This record gives sequence, C-alpha cells and structure tokens, in this order.
Amino acid sequence: MSLWFLKMDDYSVYCAHGPHQLDSLAHGPLDGLRFVYKDLYDVAGFKTGAGNPSWFLEHAPASYTAALIEQLRYAGAMAVGRVQTDELAYSLNGCNAHFGTPINPLTPDRLPGGSSSGSAVAVAKGDAEFALGTDTGGSIRIPAAYNGLYSLRPTHGRLPMAGILPLAPRFDTPGWLSRDAKTLEQVGSVLFGLARAYVNSPSLAVVEPLFARLPRPLARLWQSFFKRLTNQFKTVAAPFSATQIDDLSGVFQTLQGRQIASLYHHWHQSHPDALGKDIAQRLSWAATLSTSEQQDAEQKRQQWLSQLQDCFAHHDFVVIPTTPDFAPLRTTDALALGEFRMRLMGMTAMAGLAGCPQVHLPLLECEGVAFGFSIIGPRDSDMQLLALARHLGQL
Repeated sequence: MSLWFLKMDDYSVYCAHGPHQLDSLAHGPLDGLRFVYKDLYDVAGFKTGAGNPSWFLEHAPASYTAALIEQLRYAGAMAVGRVQTDELAYSLNGCNAHFGTPINPLTPDRLPGGSSSGSAVAVAKGDAEFALGTDTGGSIRIPAAYNGLYSLRPTHGRLPMAGILPLAPRFDTPGWLSRDAKTLEQVGSVLFGLARAYVNSPSLAVVEPLFARLPRPLARLWQSFFKRLTNQFKTVAAPFSATQIDDLSGVFQTLQGRQIASLYHHWHQSHPDALGKDIAQRLSWAATLSTSEQQDAEQKRQQWLSQLQDCFAHHDFVVIPTTPDFAPLRTTDALALGEFRMRLMGMTAMAGLAGCPQVHLPLLECEGVAFGFSIIGPRDSDMQLLALARHLGQL
C-alpha cells in the first residue's frame, strides 16, 4: 500500500468512499495544483455521504460530477481526496459524531472549525494546495480562520451549485481555501473566468466595535496591524454597532432554519437516531420555526440590506474580525460552544444575509494561535477582494 493511501486512514479528515484521485483533464493555469473536495460534491458513479453514514447508505451514486470539480480539472488541477464535513453541513465546529474531530494542524488542542473541516485540515497539513468547500452560515470562513488559511465565500449565486448537496439554498455557495493569497486568486480567476483585478486606494469601513471587544491580546494585535493598514489605505469607522450585528444571528438562523427544515425535517423524522445530538437538536429546533417568525426575520433582513448598501455607497469594503475569539478548545462544553456560536453567527450573517462576498485573511497570530480578519465587498466584487487579499498578504 502506498504512503498516499496510508494517509487516507484518518477518517476524521478523509472519506473512505472516495474517489480520492481525479486526474486533470487538460493543461491550464492550475497545472500541478492539487485540491480536495468536501463530501457534499458529487462525482459520477460514486455516492456523496454528507458526513452521515445513514445518508450515504440509502442514496444512489451520483449521475454526474459537480460542475466546479470539472472546471478545475480542465484548468489543470487534480483532485487528491474526498474530505469530511459536519453532518449535512449544519455546524461550524468541525465535530462529526460518526467520524470524529479532525486535528487542527496548527493548534491540536483547538477545534478545526466546520462544516468544511476536512477541506481546511487537509490544506493546512499540506496535502493539497487548495480545497473546495461550501459556505452557508460560515462554513468556509470559520475553518479558514481556525487553521490559518485564506478563503473566499463568493457572491451568492455567482458560482453554480450543480452537483452539490444543499443545506439552505438561499444562502449556500461553493467556496475555497488555500495557504496563500496567490493560489486563492488563481482559483478565483479560473472559476469566475476573469483576469486578476487591481484595487487602487480603496476606502475601508472598519467595524470598530467588533475589534474593540476582542480579548485584550487580540485587540492589541489588531491595533498594531491597523496602524500599518492606515498607512496603505483610507480607513473610516463603519456605521454599525456590535449590538446591531449580534441581532443578525437570530435573523440568519431563522431564515436558514426554515429552509433546512423544509429540506430535511422529513428525513430526520424517519431517521431519529441517525444524527449526532447537536445536529439533531438543531434540526428539531428548525422545525418549530413559524411563518410569522420568518416574516419578522425577512423584515429585519431588508433593514440590514438597506444599511449595508448605504455603507457601500460611500465606502468600497467593510472590515471585521472573522471570529469573536480564538478557535474554541476541543474540551469546550456544549453550552459554551452554543453561546460562542450565537456571537459568531452575527458576524458571519453580515455577508450571508446580503449575499455578499467575504475574504478571510490569516494575517494575525498570537502565541502560535491563528487569527485573522475579513473584508466584505458589495456583490460581484469577488476578484477585487482577491486582489486586495494578495496585496495585504504582501504587506
């Protein structure tokens, strides 16, 4: 057995069912680059497991391969692994009740983040140059932050979800992670079919209340970096309060939950013991959401869209910390993880509710623990964000 297949024995990262190797289909700009793909992406003739053994057993093999996988292969890249996801992609922790929790290569005592946990860990370990994942409520951005990677959640609807299992279609989007900004941009150029962009003297609206309430070591670290940032760009205070952003968590979870329940409540009812406890509880909660709760959330979403659009009318991009703190320890109890998730999802909801692109930059580190910040742009500013990430990575 080759060393490559020995590596596949870590089923907290890699899926047993594969396929693990899909060769490139042509020469192109991604020649020589390896990628892994999340177990929500279909490959013709193989089953997609969605992180759950029961789901895997009762679903037929895919009839076609996800469009993005094929696009990357025609650009010269080769797939080298199907990787794990949190069950049905309905988590941000990276813990799977059936396959375990992948080890975060940077900080083994901390969570790897989810639901694109296998995608992030495989790239952080160096098994691939980039990884395909998905992002609904933060599932690309959070594992990137915890594992010290660059990532992009694209403009919602800009890339095809064909051949990718949905969670909540009004928020679902493919996305990718890499160890460097150059690769992140190369992949974006291929998937968007655009040449690299250039950003000249952008105006950055910084959500200062979110940075101000970071733990003291991180707040100091940000202030040091922010001084360098102000030497390069025009920065202003964004017109958003921390409380306002916290409130977006409930708005997002309600709208997301209503869609998830419509897709998966029946399956959950017929498979009451198939899911891990936390995912099962979340699905049960989603099924209790009412039409009136959805209508209230829709109104609040519209208010947020209006405020964000007004900000973009005056400034090019919005800057936030990607997470409210370091990645939680693996020993963190369920109650504390739930509280952390509420704070976290208010921040991820900023882009999610608006369908805006968001790039994560892993440019801050405190005593060996990865941290970083995000830049949110208006819809369809994806290539500009990737250019900005490249520039800041050099800074």
